[in-house]
Amino acid sequence: MSVEIGLEGRQALVTGAGQGVGLGVATTLAAAGAEVFINDVVADRAAAVAAEIVAAGGSAHPAPFDVTDYDAVVSALARIGGVDILVNNAGNAGTAGWAGLARLVDTEPSDWDAYLRVNLYGVMYCVRAALPAMIERGWGRVITIVSDAARVGESHMAAYCAAKAGAAGFSRGVALEVGRHGITVNNIALGTMRTPVSAALWDDPDNPQARAIMQHYVVRRPGEPEDVAGLALYLASPMASWITGQTYPVNGGFSFSQ
Repeated sequence: MSVEIGLEGRQALVTGAGQGVGLGVATTLAAAGAEVFINDVVADRAAAVAAEIVAAGGSAHPAPFDVTDYDAVVSALARIGGVDILVNNAGNAGTAGWAGLARLVDTEPSDWDAYLRVNLYGVMYCVRAALPAMIERGWGRVITIVSDAARVGESHMAAYCAAKAGAAGFSRGVALEVGRHGITVNNIALGTMRTPVSAALWDDPDNPQARAIMQHYVVRRPGEPEDVAGLALYLASPMASWITGQTYPVNGGFSFSQ
C-alpha cells in the first residue's frame, strides 16, 4: 500500500526559489510530480535551479521577476497561464538587504519600506494575481512563509515583525473568501534558518553568537530547507483539503503553539 501525494498535472510557482528554503520547497514539489516555476529576482539563480530540477527528471521553468513590482507579477502569471499552487517564500528585505537590527525609535519610515514591500505587498501582489485562475479551476493552494517573529515578536525587528504578521493576517482574510472555491490558504512560520547568508555562522560550532541563539531552541540547530519542504508539500496536496486559515510553526521548539 502506498500514499499518493497527487501533484501530477499541477502547476506550482515558488517565489524566492533560487536558493535556501524556496529552493528546497521547489525541488520537493517537483519530485512529487508538480510542474514548478522557479521565481527569483536574480534570473541566473532561477535558471540554474530549474535546470537542476530538469536534470533530475522533474519539470521546471525559470520565472524571474520582482515580487514587489505588481505589473511584473501580473505579467508573469499571465505568461504562465495561472498556477494551482502558490508558495510565497520571497522575503526578508529583498534586494535592499537588511538595514541592520535597531530599536524602532532609532529607525525612520524609510527604513521600514523594504520589509513591508517584499514580505507583505509582495505576498499580496502574488496572491491577487494567482487567485483568478484558481477560482476558475475550482482548486488551489496558497502557502505563505512567514516567521515566528510574526507570532511572538522580536526585539529590534519591529518592521519585519509587522510585515510578516501582516502577511499571516492577510492569508486568514483571503482564506475566508476563497474556501468555497476549493482553495486553501495557510502559513508556515519559521524559526532561525540556515541560509546562504548565514551558513558561515552555523558552520562554526564554537561561534558564541550561534551558541547563544541556539540556547532558545529545543532542537539545538538551525532549520534546514528540508524541514520546511515536507510541510509545504503536505499543505499543497489533496490530503490537506480541509485545512485552511492556519499558521504552522516550523521552528525547532523556539515557541510552542496550541
